[in-house]
Amino acid sequence: MAVEKVIKSNQEQAVASWVNYLNQLRLDRLVEFMQNQDLNLQDSMADLDKAFSQINDLISSNRGGEKGLHGFIAEAAEVGIGNARENILGNPDKYTWLNDNGVSDLLRDGVELQQKFYQSDLSLRAIAAHLEKYPDYISNGGKYQIPKDQYEKIQELLSISKDEANKMPTSDGTFSLKQWKMVHDFFESREIRISDVEPSKLEYKEVQREQIEITIKNEKHSLKDTDSELRNQARKDATPTLNEAVKVVGVAAALEGGTALTLSIVKKKKEGKNIKDFSSDDWKEIFKDAGVGTVKGGIRGASIYALTNYTATPAAMANAIVTASFGVAEQAHLYRKGELDETQFISNAEMLCLDASISAISSFIGQAVIPIPIVGALIGNTVGTTLYKIAKDGLSDKERELIKSYLDDIETLRANLDRQYQDLVAAIQKEYETYMLILEKLYSVDYMKAFEGSCEMAKLCGVPSEEILDSKESIADYFLS
Repeated sequence: MAVEKVIKSNQEQAVASWVNYLNQLRLDRLVEFMQNQDLNLQDSMADLDKAFSQINDLISSNRGGEKGLHGFIAEAAEVGIGNARENILGNPDKYTWLNDNGVSDLLRDGVELQQKFYQSDLSLRAIAAHLEKYPDYISNGGKYQIPKDQYEKIQELLSISKDEANKMPTSDGTFSLKQWKMVHDFFESREIRISDVEPSKLEYKEVQREQIEITIKNEKHSLKDTDSELRNQARKDATPTLNEAVKVVGVAAALEGGTALTLSIVKKKKEGKNIKDFSSDDWKEIFKDAGVGTVKGGIRGASIYALTNYTATPAAMANAIVTASFGVAEQAHLYRKGELDETQFISNAEMLCLDASISAISSFIGQAVIPIPIVGALIGNTVGTTLYKIAKDGLSDKERELIKSYLDDIETLRANLDRQYQDLVAAIQKEYETYMLILEKLYSVDYMKAFEGSCEMAKLCGVPSEEILDSKESIADYFLS
């Protein structure tokens, strides 16, 4: 019977340890995602800063003149924003700025792109001129890219039939029959389809000299919003779900039901019966035990899953609560039937709770010493419950008290270490938040904010205040004295 109790206890702790493993797996995935997302956000911001620096160089050199400058700005912005949007999702860079005045302006995943940002004729005249110069451009796999607002206007005009166009009002300025004819003539008279043209990520007005800084700032805000959405979704994905709970209930029910079935057959075998000689009553009793075990397993799985995910209860302790609850409920049933008196009921309930507690503590210690999911808990439970059984049955009261004291000391130590760990995590999180705030200042395009961030970073790294050049006077004194 002692061996059967250990087997039963191991099966129960296996369920608890497995639930704990599932919970930990979700948390580990969340932590890993958050760490990777920190790098993704950093990379995407760096892409935009690089693009803005290149654009500033273009503006300083006035490349392309007053009429052509915005075209070069559009190329640099398309690459920076395109790569930033990929990086925020954890994807590698897709865009390369060729910047060689060649047949193509950009390269995206091996596809050559020619950008045309012209205010007139929805940039179609510029495409026509390029096609005349390079008639094989599309057949060789190239594509044309125009401002997003112009592309949307072209799609709208292509969706309007000739009959509809002739009936549409033109006086309010929302529709131009001349523009409609120009768009339809362009695609009907040339070997080019709308699928050979694609929209830029930006509108025409967004790449102008006086607007591009605002465009980049808006894109940074948009990427931060995307980052927040991704993090919120990751947190949501890391929460317990009904589907996972149903899986836990099913596995726990099958495992406990199978264990009960096996132990019931073994019990019959120990009575001297062969399986082939089992009577119908024997099988009824066996299947009854299996059925009860299945129900208990389902309840156990659901209870442990709920306790570990919605309350601050470790898996081993949650299992102890469930096991003790089953045992006390059974003793209460016997007490109500008159098979136990009050003293026996209280004594049996106390021993059941103590047995469950020893199993929980042993499993917890075993998992800590042997950090292999489920295996450590089973080994700890086997050793702990066996030692407890020996102590309970054969050792003196003094020896029992010594073992109990030892287990109590271990539990106290575990609780203290857990508190220290939580305090350390909180301190690290606080320092990390401070570091990120300073880092955001440090890499700001505003040089004064970057200067302040540099001073704050120096203080954070332990540089003495008197050695930090935090004012014009200290800088002048350092370099001129």
